[in-house]
Amino acid sequence: MKNIIIFLFSVFFLAGCAASIDTANLSPEDRLAYAMKLYQDEDYEEAVKEFEAIVLQFPGNAVVDDAQYYLGMTRFQRKEYILSAYEFSKLINNMAGSDLLSQAQYQLAECYYELSPDYSLDQKYTRKAISEFQSFVDFFPTDARVKEAESKIKELNNKLAYKEYSNAYIYERMEYYNAALSYYNNVIDTYYDSQYAPMAMYNRINIFINRDRDKEALAEINKFIERFPNDKNYSKVVELKNSLEKQLSINK
Repeated sequence: MKNIIIFLFSVFFLAGCAASIDTANLSPEDRLAYAMKLYQDEDYEEAVKEFEAIVLQFPGNAVVDDAQYYLGMTRFQRKEYILSAYEFSKLINNMAGSDLLSQAQYQLAECYYELSPDYSLDQKYTRKAISEFQSFVDFFPTDARVKEAESKIKELNNKLAYKEYSNAYIYERMEYYNAALSYYNNVIDTYYDSQYAPMAMYNRINIFINRDRDKEALAEINKFIERFPNDKNYSKVVELKNSLEKQLSINK
């Protein structure tokens, strides 16, 4: 943070007399210290008011990006994730030179991560979270939180893949095979590195076999063998390949 010595002195001084402070007469640095004390004491309602006041009253001052960031963090602590995302976006869009830019980008992604619902519901916020985590990885590749961001991207992609896979499975159970094949294919093409991609291809193979579409089944089997040599169903798929090739040779 800016003016760190003044800031730390102010926090120490204000810790014992916060209740009696007339904030209107405080310097920008001391008012930020007062707001931070409120934040640290988890008095988030008052902290929001103070951070908002700093942003409005001291435009262009060095403390404003800190106030903007902690305004977002205060909203986040209150679980006001949409409002928190808005505050972090303001810092990212309006304060591009801030030292807090990487932290704001990560927290913006975290807001949408928290808003991401159960797989059965609309996944708008899941996609937003993936997009913002990916922006974090792209713009701040040396940040210590990149691995965590990548892990969350994988987790969220798995959620989207499971939603698509579940839709396919429902259509298969309803015997809407063309729709099921299409949804399984979406899983394979879009979420090819998820745990559901080999499951989707395996189910496609079985639909083709059960519908006597042997040539299509064999083509899918060859793709499976090439892409997923370590999958738990690999040996079963090899057996299906041998059986189908034998059957097709007999029928020639």
